[in-house]
Amino acid sequence: MKGLILLTGATGYIGGRLRVALEDLGVPLRCMARKPAALQSRVDPTTEVVEGDILDPSTLERALEGVVTAYYLVHSMGAKEGFEERDRVGARNFATAAKRAGVQRIIYTGALANGDDLSPHLRSRHEVGAILRESGVPVIELQASIVLGAGSLSFEMIRALVERLPIMITPRWVEVQAQPIAIADLLAYLIESLALPVQASRVFQVGGADQVSYGGLMREYARQRGLRRMMIRVPVLTPRLSSLWLGLVTPLYARVGRKLIESIKHPSVVCNQDALGVFGVRPQGLRESMSAALLAEKRELVESRWCDAVSSGGELVNSEGTTSHNRLVDSREVSVHATPVDAFEPIRRIGGDRGWYAHDWLWKVRGFLDLLVGGVGVRRGRPLPDELHVGAPLDFWRVEAYEPDRFLRLSAEMKLPGRAWLEFEVRPHPDGATIRQTAFFDPVGIVGLGYWYLVYPLHRMVFSAMLSNIAAAAEGVADQRNVSAGARAEK
Repeated sequence: MKGLILLTGATGYIGGRLRVALEDLGVPLRCMARKPAALQSRVDPTTEVVEGDILDPSTLERALEGVVTAYYLVHSMGAKEGFEERDRVGARNFATAAKRAGVQRIIYTGALANGDDLSPHLRSRHEVGAILRESGVPVIELQASIVLGAGSLSFEMIRALVERLPIMITPRWVEVQAQPIAIADLLAYLIESLALPVQASRVFQVGGADQVSYGGLMREYARQRGLRRMMIRVPVLTPRLSSLWLGLVTPLYARVGRKLIESIKHPSVVCNQDALGVFGVRPQGLRESMSAALLAEKRELVESRWCDAVSSGGELVNSEGTTSHNRLVDSREVSVHATPVDAFEPIRRIGGDRGWYAHDWLWKVRGFLDLLVGGVGVRRGRPLPDELHVGAPLDFWRVEAYEPDRFLRLSAEMKLPGRAWLEFEVRPHPDGATIRQTAFFDPVGIVGLGYWYLVYPLHRMVFSAMLSNIAAAAEGVADQRNVSAGARAEK
């Protein structure tokens, strides 16, 4: 099918990879995002990026104008509460707008699940497919089981558990059968769906060549990594306890972990083989899929990760345009004998494995406490150790604004009684550069105010030391550059 393609969910794991694949094919592509800046720096010059939100019908007309095929790859799994209603409203808005715009096909990735008493997440994924079909626009729904690939939610969980725990206490859901599909095979199905000759809606169940449980996935990972691991089954471990346990030892945070576990409890194997007769895709087996994921994981740069989605941390928080009579500010400034580029270098590399330049143990304690209350913690780390872009996750922050060598604003995604941001700004001055570091907090009620003043002594200690060490690191970068320049001049 020719014509303009609209891709939603392009900041997510599947959508991010599909965008690259579609750009490689050279098809006319438009990406819709709630925060276009999170995508603009990453797309090809020929790819159009427009602002749009499935929960705001007024934004969809422009996004769908002239579109022939639309990929619907958005969901609210990261939402703190009410995700079923959000998914329901979003699907209805999008379906109505697509019908009005004359869209000829919607391609949707749903969830593969067997049984009647499904988890809220699985039930919502099925309901979204039904709502899209009710619009009258032909819908191709690909119901997929576990998606296996470097950076995927399930692979990140498996990798972290097996690498960190030689002995694992496992609940019964670990042995529930699934049919994991390699990300490459799922992308092949999504791309073939563009030209599939169908006149009416179709639902296809897609999976890999092998049926296996999460326990089997962990054993296969351990085998390919050459690790010896022991699993001890326990009869009772509730989804909440399991999710907290996952949050402590994996990059998952409790809210997403609980929804994932509630879904894993249901078998997800292919019962209808229609996809094999209609598509040309011949899915890989478990060994090939795991090997490909491990190979990609070894590379420093993974194309996309589950936590890249701007929605993965829950509700969007944006400091622009917000006002608060109670906004609390902690700002400090230091001058350095370094160019603005050298002064910004330590800021550009902040977080992740490199840490925060001061009292890293306190940052880890804060992340641990965040995990205990269902927050994101710090285990997401920093997927791109030497790059920044708007929308990228960074420990329990997310990049909200970024201007290379000048400005960085991080919005907090940890659990807080308010909203918080951390900014770094570098400005030139006659003797070098000035670095300004500012923490903002918009408290909610008396609890928020109490939180700020309770932790203020720690903030003052941490932020003061952090700025001093950033300044020292910046001058170290400048000194190293001068030494290198001198050595080249002598030659």
